[in-house]
Amino acid sequence: MRWRPAARLVLLCLAFGFCSLLYAFSHRGDRNTEQETPTSLPRRVGQRTGPRYKIPVNHGMEAMHLAVVACGSRLEETITMLKSAVLFSRKFLQFHIFAEDSLHYDFKTTLNGWTFPEKFKYTLYPITFPTENAAEWKKLFKPCASQRLFLPLILKEVDSLLYVDTDILFLRPFDDIWSFLNNFNATHIAAMAPEHEEPRIGWYNRFARHPYYGKTGINSGVMLMNMTRMRRKHFKNDMTTSRLHWGDLLLPLFKKYKLNITWGDQDLLNIMFSHNPESLFVFPCQWNYRPDHCIYGSNCHEAEDGIFVLHGNRGVYHDEKQPAFRAVYEAFRNYSFGNDLIHSLLNPLELELQKTVHTYCGRIHNLFTKQLTKTIEDLYRRQSNVR
Repeated sequence: MRWRPAARLVLLCLAFGFCSLLYAFSHRGDRNTEQETPTSLPRRVGQRTGPRYKIPVNHGMEAMHLAVVACGSRLEETITMLKSAVLFSRKFLQFHIFAEDSLHYDFKTTLNGWTFPEKFKYTLYPITFPTENAAEWKKLFKPCASQRLFLPLILKEVDSLLYVDTDILFLRPFDDIWSFLNNFNATHIAAMAPEHEEPRIGWYNRFARHPYYGKTGINSGVMLMNMTRMRRKHFKNDMTTSRLHWGDLLLPLFKKYKLNITWGDQDLLNIMFSHNPESLFVFPCQWNYRPDHCIYGSNCHEAEDGIFVLHGNRGVYHDEKQPAFRAVYEAFRNYSFGNDLIHSLLNPLELELQKTVHTYCGRIHNLFTKQLTKTIEDLYRRQSNVR
């Protein structure tokens, strides 16, 4: 009969369509697995099993910019700081790493091994100073530290930036300190924390031989900058009646005070903002928590809610003088991406901190984990909501 060839064709089409549907459903799970692979690292043999930490990804948002200057033996410290920034951040991070040429290979090797490029990217820069007085700039205070003074002039396409010293650890999301940019008024160009909360132990108000900001000076280890405003501003100064741009102010200021400054670039920043106090937004001390806040007794009252950014200045991550600070640093340094944050970071840290109660800082060790605990809980909550 004539209808038979047509019927066979219809049946063949139906069979082909049914097979295509079966193939699509059978591979549906494979595609989901592939999307998750970049955010997880393979487990090492013998590693403790348990919940996996997966780097959360938030696409489509403007990058947050972080700058650091690393010279000499600061490679591992810098890597640990960057790890703490990546761990908890919600938005995309752009790292600007200024380092000696000898460190570039090791930075590339380590950062290229972090298998979640959707969370961050980085650019490596050489250490460069203006030709005039370049040698003096490089040795000012610590090797290469004054490089940070020239960031607004080097990173001309970057609007805003958080500069941190290499000995910084983020105990809550980077996004939270970045959000202070929204609190700037029309005159603010930068934000820093006070050098001291207690004038009786302050350095600047007792020993400084130059102008400084406020009652106790400012600490520049954590410095949030609106660099567009910094480049545009005309700064009041004590050298001329004329106001000077940032780039025109640095060298004359250095020449005038170089025999009077002890803390290098931080002193120069104190001098600048002493004459332009309206331009500075001041962080509470828990955003730049240092040994001085606890070695003589607790004097950062805002940190009762927990420490947000830990600053291990004066080498306390690497000696026995302040074991509470060292314990936090080693916990982050030893943590491997992909491991459960509670069992592999928080719990070991709490055990080590309990061994530090013979020191003033160790006696308030709960402040070192209070915010970190909340940060980890919030991160896992966000991760579970995404699933």
